[in-house]
Amino acid sequence: MINKEFIDAVSGEFTKILTDEPMSLHTSFRIGGNADCFCEVRNIGALTDVVEACVRYELPYFIIGQGSNLLVSDDGYRGVVIKLDGEFDEIEKTDDNTIRCGAGATLAAACLFAKNNSLGGMEFAWGIPGSVGGAVYMNAGAYGGEIKDIVRSVRYLDGSTIKEISGKDLAFSYRHSFFSDKKLVILDALIELYPKNKNEIFFLMQDTMEKRKKKQPLNRPSAGSVFKRPEGYYAAALIEQCGLKGVSVGDAQVSEKHSGFIVNNGKASAAQVKELIGMVQSVVREKTGVELECEIKYIG
Repeated sequence: MINKEFIDAVSGEFTKILTDEPMSLHTSFRIGGNADCFCEVRNIGALTDVVEACVRYELPYFIIGQGSNLLVSDDGYRGVVIKLDGEFDEIEKTDDNTIRCGAGATLAAACLFAKNNSLGGMEFAWGIPGSVGGAVYMNAGAYGGEIKDIVRSVRYLDGSTIKEISGKDLAFSYRHSFFSDKKLVILDALIELYPKNKNEIFFLMQDTMEKRKKKQPLNRPSAGSVFKRPEGYYAAALIEQCGLKGVSVGDAQVSEKHSGFIVNNGKASAAQVKELIGMVQSVVREKTGVELECEIKYIG
């Protein structure tokens, strides 16, 4: 329960506080009930104040970036959702080949910044929805590239202490990093790139986006790829092989364009999405013996 003492403790110039905030406004699925408290923090001081207050008042908290890999319960979230904003959206060049990206910055903004500074190496990430922090957290990747290939170091908040970890110590693997399932807050990342002709970068970015448009249901709300790639298989191929392409539960549907996506066709609920995910996992397991692991994070 959010009380006045908590609100007073976190109120400040660099914190915007909303109560009973619909999470459907903050997820790419456009699904989710109300969060008891939604705090937009604009600098590290504000973030630290909110995290410390959550611990002090024994309130659960959850950090979001762009909400692109998230399914929030229809009942909402009984606790505090913290959105990184302000200085967390900033991107700057730190030397000839390196940029520092705030955890709240979108991957799209980071890709454009790199292109505008004639720095190659991020083209694979063009079109991946979400924030830099979220991409580091889950080692996002596409078209032969992964975040692990370009991260030099990451700063993060551990309690109220700012720490830094090098890329080689981040334990990156497929959709996993040092941060997975830890109560740590990524602050920013140093991204190491290399000089490249701006027009060549632009061409590669355009090519990547064309591939996405042809293969992915970008015209419907979704949370991206639902399942991790099983070793030796492709999730979408298994789902299609099992005759599940286009299957629906209410307004939640296995995309007819890409079976690895579940789309919201209008008023899908989190319960419908969860039911559809369970159905897909069950049928694929029964027909192929392969266990599909969900990539989307569920909260609430």
